Amino acid sequence: MPFDPVILWTDALVYLLVATVLAMGWHMQRHTHLLMPWRRVTHSASGMAALTVLFFFILIGLLDTIHFRPALDKVSDNLGEKVYSVEVLSLFDIIATPLRIRVEKTYSAPLSAYLYTKETVELPDGSQAREFTRLTFGGAHLEDPEVQRISDITERSIRGAAWGLLTWSLMVTSLGMLLARWHKINFLQMQFKIWGGATETPWHVIMITLGLVLILLGIVVTLSTHYHVLGTDKVGQDVLYQSLKSIRTGLVIGTLTTLIMLPFALLLGIAAGYFRGWVDDIIQYTYTTLSSIPSVLLIAAAVLMMQVYIETHPEMFETILARADLRLLFLCIILGITSWTGLCRLLRGETLKLREMEYIQAAHAFAISHWRIISRHILPNVMHIVLIAIVMDFSSLVLAEAVLSYVGVGVDPSMISFGTMINAARLEMAREPMVWWTLLAAFGFMFVLVLSINLFADAIQNAFNPRIRTLSERASRSSHRPDKMLPSNPSPSRPASAALPPESKNNKVHS
Repeated sequence: MPFDPVILWTDALVYLLVATVLAMGWHMQRHTHLLMPWRRVTHSASGMAALTVLFFFILIGLLDTIHFRPALDKVSDNLGEKVYSVEVLSLFDIIATPLRIRVEKTYSAPLSAYLYTKETVELPDGSQAREFTRLTFGGAHLEDPEVQRISDITERSIRGAAWGLLTWSLMVTSLGMLLARWHKINFLQMQFKIWGGATETPWHVIMITLGLVLILLGIVVTLSTHYHVLGTDKVGQDVLYQSLKSIRTGLVIGTLTTLIMLPFALLLGIAAGYFRGWVDDIIQYTYTTLSSIPSVLLIAAAVLMMQVYIETHPEMFETILARADLRLLFLCIILGITSWTGLCRLLRGETLKLREMEYIQAAHAFAISHWRIISRHILPNVMHIVLIAIVMDFSSLVLAEAVLSYVGVGVDPSMISFGTMINAARLEMAREPMVWWTLLAAFGFMFVLVLSINLFADAIQNAFNPRIRTLSERASRSSHRPDKMLPSNPSPSRPASAALPPESKNNKVHS
């Protein structure tokens, strides 16, 4: 076997999450009342544009979750079995092999052909001079970079944009044919409806966003084969590769932490609001005490304790990545334990209101059990709050990882993340000349990820919030409902009651 599959703790949880999402999607397809709110999410133009961008982030994160150890060529043990490398790679690492293996000596600016600092070189006449030396990989195909570099970058950018535009055209054509077959109209009519904004789902916004992303992706791919698009760091590693590898870390922390805090918030919040009394007092005392402790200090103490355990038990970990992954999982657990208090307060308040509703009082009168009331009546009516809260907390958790890694209590230093990149850039910003591209790359990718999540969260909030939905539906009905109660040309001598049908007169008298 050319590789040995490796399943880390976070990999297993991500696989479980994907399977759960697919199962929930299949279940919602069979229940229209569960599917309708998600259909309303697809009506938001900003939400669909953000989801299009998030699709590429999620795709990179999933590709970086499939891990394995490659087999060493022509190496076997005494029994003739293959010997595998101690380095654990992912499917994304294989795809991004040119970015991963092309390591320079030290810093180089984005799209540069020279090192960022001068070095002492020996001239042909035996003398020495200080000058900027050529990179080993970046711009190595150029004979005279000072003359050819700008034109070469422009030519490759145009070529990459053309490839991206061609890919986008094929995808738009295929999507238009599928939608035309689905709606049973011809292709041209479907295109007019799409680009005219006449469809419920804003496909024109999705296609425009997809086109911009594919054009940018084509330019980056074309340039990255011969240049370091975002430069290199202190040890010569490609910054673009580090930024893409950081996506998985951010998604894992945001997703797994949310799933860990959800049971605490649901169980304790609903229990406090439903049972009240001493149960409510204990739960309020618990989350008030937990909120009074600075979360950074609590997380730092827990992570340092975990780090001591990892260092004193090295025999438990076969690879460096397994040790870093365990610390990442423990960080998710600590963040989840300390982040459930806000959602718990929201659920407690909503449950206090729901338990006084007439149908809950009727259920009590018929001696229905507490568990059945909670599972059949309380829980479904608070799920819109849960969905809105967890999606909006996702972006804050991604930012929390960056802050914690910056202060040294986040992920393992050997694991690439936005926080470790920003922490490394802290000293680079103080040197002369200043190295700015590492911080800019980490900030840019994190900004796009968090902004996309926030826009998608706004779309979910508008779709799942019953008050917003009711107001919008009332406005829609009132704007499209004709006024049939009044005549089009009423007579001034005719009384107003005469304009009503006989049934309306009788109803008016009885009322």
